[in-house]
Amino acid sequence: MRIVMAASEVVPFAKTGGLADVVGALAPAVAALGHEVSIFMPYYREVKAAYRQAVKSDLSVAVLLGEETVRGEIWRGEIPGTGVKAFFLGCDRFFDREGLYGTAKGDFEDNASRFIFFSRGILEALRAMGIRPDVIHCNDWQTGLVPVYLRTIHGGDAFFRSSATLFTIHNMGYQGLFWHWDWPLLGIPWSHFNWKELEFHGKINFLKGGLVFSDLLNTVSPTYAREIQASDEFGKGLQGVCRERAHDLFGVINGIDVRTWDPATDRHIPANYSAGRMAGKAACKAALQERFSLPAKKTVPLIGMIGRLDAQKGVDILLEAMPRLLGMDLQLVVLGTGKEEYEKKLKELSGAGGKVGVHLGFDDPLAHLIEAGSDFFLMPSRYEPCGLNQLYSLRYGTIPIVRKTGGLADTVTDATEENVARGLATGIVFESCSAEALTRAVERAIDLYGKKTVFGKVRRTGMAQDWSWDRSAKEYVRLYEIARERRRRSFSPTVG
Repeated sequence: MRIVMAASEVVPFAKTGGLADVVGALAPAVAALGHEVSIFMPYYREVKAAYRQAVKSDLSVAVLLGEETVRGEIWRGEIPGTGVKAFFLGCDRFFDREGLYGTAKGDFEDNASRFIFFSRGILEALRAMGIRPDVIHCNDWQTGLVPVYLRTIHGGDAFFRSSATLFTIHNMGYQGLFWHWDWPLLGIPWSHFNWKELEFHGKINFLKGGLVFSDLLNTVSPTYAREIQASDEFGKGLQGVCRERAHDLFGVINGIDVRTWDPATDRHIPANYSAGRMAGKAACKAALQERFSLPAKKTVPLIGMIGRLDAQKGVDILLEAMPRLLGMDLQLVVLGTGKEEYEKKLKELSGAGGKVGVHLGFDDPLAHLIEAGSDFFLMPSRYEPCGLNQLYSLRYGTIPIVRKTGGLADTVTDATEENVARGLATGIVFESCSAEALTRAVERAIDLYGKKTVFGKVRRTGMAQDWSWDRSAKEYVRLYEIARERRRRSFSPTVG
């Protein structure tokens, strides 16, 4: 199959979150299965700085934004070391700026125009280059209009007649909502601004467009696929749309890049190790304690936490639980950035009793050291579509402590006596999103740490799991095939 993956960010070119990691790893994994894969993303200033090998093609696109025609350039490259082609849509007016979606002060005011241009520009560029995809794999709200345009403006276009769409929801919390006066920029009739299609409480909803107009849908874990249909808490107002398309909605767990995340070869950690030779992990723990100026105690469990500091990640319940946690025999290190209130409170806790270390910001080598040097990894998320850190933790022999939601529920098996006896246990799982439940989970972790035989067994079971992209890529290929079949069966263009 010929597959085009459209995304607003892709590693190693530009990244703000897990979406970039997913597309950057999934594309080579699908290509390795024998398919022709290319990626399409904006030519941001960040891309220009990170990837100087891009070559400007002789081709360009003209995109209609309302009554204005905006021209864009097509740049070519590849994901380094993979052979996967990368195409970048350039337009300095929209993409030559600091930040992908906004600044610390908020989102860019012209994000509607920027991603209308990107979505329409993808299709214009594919036509200009003569690439007829079997499947266009769209990701999140920034590409949610691609399926809309295929069914409207290009609805009678023979060039795209056999191009199916798969739309992946990485997080329902980000939907691309814009005021209705931006509608003329889309270039499609006002008749599509209705509650069944693109309208959402009086606003335009780009994510909803992808949900309604794509041939097939998926999200990044089976549990999250069920959750977003069940309630407003997870569906964020679009649970009815998800229920209506339940037959077309699948869940596929993300994989991890096992070349980058492998304790046996990781160049960011002071000592490498594997399930059969664990001595290096103790050296990593000592280095992590030293990095955060914590006492070098071998017998005290060290808990790591990495991520965005906001309520979705459960930072509020962690802070509520801290008075009790500080009374326990443990150490905690936190790496992340986010809500100013949480950053301030965590910084105030840094160094408390020789038990807490905090680094505000993003530091990739330090993230690797935390995964390798911690005994446990904490993820108390309110919701978590998939999560990657628990998968890194399993591979690094760092036992996850997670709330039972989304991908965390699908990838971590609770260390009950029965699960331990059956060789299934891989972590500590708690259900209630509360400080009390988190505290009890940490108490269980400390108890497990004291039982060295059981602790070692749970750790080895986790390290034996296969969460590589090889597994996930095969599932995505199956979805591409289903999408193509749906497209063949139900092709009924809406021209207008």
